[in-house]
Amino acid sequence: MAETYELGPTDGRLTIRTFREGVAARVGHDLVIEVTRWSAVTSVDQSQPGNSSLTVRADVRSLEVREGTGGAKALTDKDRRDIKGNVDKLLQVDRFPEVNFASRRVAEQAGNGYVVEGDLELAGNRRPLRLELTPQPGGRFRARCTLVQSEWGVKPYRGFMGALKVRDALELEGEVRLPER
Repeated sequence: MAETYELGPTDGRLTIRTFREGVAARVGHDLVIEVTRWSAVTSVDQSQPGNSSLTVRADVRSLEVREGTGGAKALTDKDRRDIKGNVDKLLQVDRFPEVNFASRRVAEQAGNGYVVEGDLELAGNRRPLRLELTPQPGGRFRARCTLVQSEWGVKPYRGFMGALKVRDALELEGEVRLPER
């Protein structure tokens, strides 16, 4: 029998990892950006995982730069504000303030974990997305995937006349702890 859980930032963390490339990559930063306002509903059927489901809604306006590694200098508060402004423009947050995911299929994966296939709506475009979901110690679960921005019509950031770029492929990760019943 399935159990339903409503989740949010108090239950876990959603992050986006970006990576720099280009001839000026040394001056840029690889970033960890956190989604600070989100909600999820999951129905978990441990005896029949195929009956499980997951929906996630994320407020794009809530993205916050948490880490910046590499770069010619340390990431400043002004850099964080500038990055936030660039992200808001690239994702058109005034028109598309939310990102939504809804699962279509959940299946056990050989070994330890699950595959969650569904549709992600980002910047007005809906496309299939596949998550790798693995149990973690302490009753936690981690979901990971690679998202190629251009497949959703998002043009990756470019600076310094194209010499500094954000790689098209981003890494998304969510880690949550299901509340005890």
